[in-house]
Amino acid sequence: MTGPALLVDGVGRDYVDKKKVITALSEVSFIVGRGEIVGLLGVNGAGKTTLLRIVATLLTATRGRVLVDGLDVAEDPRAVRRRISVVFGGDRGLYPRLSALDNAVLFGSLSGLPTKSLPATARDALASVGLLDVAERSVGTFSKGMKQRLHLAVGLMARPALMMLDEPTVGLDPLEAERLRSVVAKLPDEGVGVLLTSHNLQDIERLASRVVILRGGRVTHDLPLTDLLEQSGGATTVVVLSDLPHPEAGAEAVGGLGIRVVSSERASGEALWRTEFEVTEWTADSLRELSRLWPAGAIKDVRVQPVGLEQVFGRLAGSRSGTAG
Repeated sequence: MTGPALLVDGVGRDYVDKKKVITALSEVSFIVGRGEIVGLLGVNGAGKTTLLRIVATLLTATRGRVLVDGLDVAEDPRAVRRRISVVFGGDRGLYPRLSALDNAVLFGSLSGLPTKSLPATARDALASVGLLDVAERSVGTFSKGMKQRLHLAVGLMARPALMMLDEPTVGLDPLEAERLRSVVAKLPDEGVGVLLTSHNLQDIERLASRVVILRGGRVTHDLPLTDLLEQSGGATTVVVLSDLPHPEAGAEAVGGLGIRVVSSERASGEALWRTEFEVTEWTADSLRELSRLWPAGAIKDVRVQPVGLEQVFGRLAGSRSGTAG
């Protein structure tokens, strides 16, 4: 096949509730190329879950078509299932008393892989996610991150054209999450197309080359990640740590220098207050304007960084909190 790993073309999905037609998706179109990681974002109710279920052959579209590796998900769902792998966040779905190798062999067998080559295929997959050294250990002794990497290994055994990752780092500590991201980052080298969804926008920012945003069942943005981040208009995030809360915490703007209050709350695990601002242009005047908000000596630290995907997504999706759903 020479086409994309995933083609979503004019997809719509309607529900009927108490004789009223509700449109969950309307004219959704995008592609996931081979060897490409695409982030799919949308606030709760945007239609993201409905779309994922259609791609996974669990739900039928009302209109349009979805092709995986050139195969129509509605016309040939069995063949499509052999070309996709779906990995959900969390550590369920494995047999804790079996070893990692036995789990991989078992699930490979259930997927219809050739029995004779299964052990070698399983070991190769475990090696690709950094678990070959613990292949004989029972999964019950694994950390959450190790179990999630095992899920990825199982998904890779079938050499899918498309891998769907839904909340892959949920519940993982920062170190385990980073290990998992390093594995996912290598998938494009295998020619695998990846559709990635996550409430942790750091996953999207670190891994995706392109981002598709759903809002109200429609695609509002389909851009390379770098282009999407430019939607911030060059703004900067400034975090002020202080002994006292921000005196204008309820305000939308501060002064006349393009400074907007994003949040003000007590810093986690600290006695300090954390106030986040979005500043159109970070200058010495901006710093002086912020410093005037607190009494002398109340500010303990000022951290400056470019606006990230969370702030941009919150603005584009119409949600100040920026919560993806």
